[in-house]
Amino acid sequence: MRMPPAPAHRPTPGRQSTQNATQNPTDVSPDPSLSWSAPLTPGSAPAGRRPVVSFGEPEGYDADARPRPLGRRGASQAAAAAVCLVLGLGLISGAATGSWLVGDSGEEGSRTTFTAAGGLWHSVPVDQLFPPTVQGQGAGPGGADRIWTRIAVAPDSGCKDAFDPLLRKALAPVGCERLLRATYTDATESYVTTVGLLFTKADAAGMTSLANRFRKERLDRRSDLMPLPYAAKDTPAADFGREQRAAWTVSVLTEAPVVVYAVSGWADGRTVDDPQPAEDAMESGATTAPAQAGLGNEAQGLADRVERGLRKNVRSATEQPS
Repeated sequence: MRMPPAPAHRPTPGRQSTQNATQNPTDVSPDPSLSWSAPLTPGSAPAGRRPVVSFGEPEGYDADARPRPLGRRGASQAAAAAVCLVLGLGLISGAATGSWLVGDSGEEGSRTTFTAAGGLWHSVPVDQLFPPTVQGQGAGPGGADRIWTRIAVAPDSGCKDAFDPLLRKALAPVGCERLLRATYTDATESYVTTVGLLFTKADAAGMTSLANRFRKERLDRRSDLMPLPYAAKDTPAADFGREQRAAWTVSVLTEAPVVVYAVSGWADGRTVDDPQPAEDAMESGATTAPAQAGLGNEAQGLADRVERGLRKNVRSATEQPS
């Protein structure tokens, strides 16, 4: 009996390696010629085109010992694979968009964001950093709405004479690149609040170190480390000085070289004997004068919204066209 001829040996297609080209973040789109799906020009072929190789479907056996191609999947298997793919893509995209929110400064995108944030003081108009009107939905006591109107903007400057000595010493490790300040009043012109953006010279590690120190030593709650207000002449804040400070907040960002702060007081120039951190003044049942007047909400609410605007401007500065 003659044995059937052995099947011809099918060569294994060689591996083809590719190098990841590092793209400039400002590139609008990849070079079509580098894409596997780049269209052919009639009469020509792109260099390095991947050869088309077809393989036969190997056979297996089902539960009844009937031959079936291994390459085919049941509907449930295909659906499960699709779900896994969607979840995986969602996790990847979520991690990318969340880097700015969680301050993951170890990633390349976050370093770009950190750098972009540090340059906003000279690249973004003042009306974007400190809008003429700020809406504070639910920012007041008991969830009441607030509207703040800008009444003065300080010239951008360094930090000399801009902080009390102890606060200036506490902020010294991160340096002072630029200080931007604006003062707002509420709709009734009863209260005034100065909000500031201190752009530092520190890197991400320096900002993280300062943030940790403020948190561990509770420096943001010490009345001898209150920020100074910006009192502009011929405005409701004309008498808003050191003795008029009632509530304040200081936030050291770790995903940007910026310290955000706000300090509030009465517009009539009354002195305050018991200033409170905004967080304490906003607690339910607080009975101090700043708490009863809602000045903690004034400081915290305005600082939060200016910080949100800063983040929005950073996203716009780092956004790449698709």
